[in-house]
Amino acid sequence: MGWTAAERRLLAVLRGCGDEPRVAAAARALSHGGEHAALWLAGGLVCAAADRERRDGWLRGTALIAAAHLTSMGVKRVVRRPRPLLPTGEPLVRTAGRHSFPSSHATSAAAAAVAFGVLRPAGRVLVPPLAAAMCVSRLVAGVHYPTDVAAGALLGGVLAHGATAWLRAAGGCRPAGGRRV
Repeated sequence: MGWTAAERRLLAVLRGCGDEPRVAAAARALSHGGEHAALWLAGGLVCAAADRERRDGWLRGTALIAAAHLTSMGVKRVVRRPRPLLPTGEPLVRTAGRHSFPSSHATSAAAAAVAFGVLRPAGRVLVPPLAAAMCVSRLVAGVHYPTDVAAGALLGGVLAHGATAWLRAAGGCRPAGGRRV
């Protein structure tokens, strides 16, 4: 998989943002929190423990996020696209693997945004900005190409969207119109 000049420029600009210490610290924190979907899995389990009415839904959502993450890792093993080689500046974080397509952080973040949004109205408001920030953090950290992040987000979003009926079937969930399913 080749990458375009525009993608190269965008990666350089975003990685350059990581030269500012507060931006670098945020990118590192988001990257570490998203490693192996940890933030999203922990969030789903905490919500399952706290929200008895939707416990089964939270557990299904957590399983869905784990499945999306594992799917992205499987795609990485097939595609085998190497991580970016930055002309200037080192990556801000270490990575668990050598392959970059698709971004597993973006996959699990998008899956969480969809799944948690189905389970609670607050999830539709609170999770997408955090998921988007996690996606951007991978570019600021210099460990993914923009197309890796876009493909990961698309993969996670499509997988989770395809499972919304399964999440709602867990009971206690309301569709966007507010009617109990």
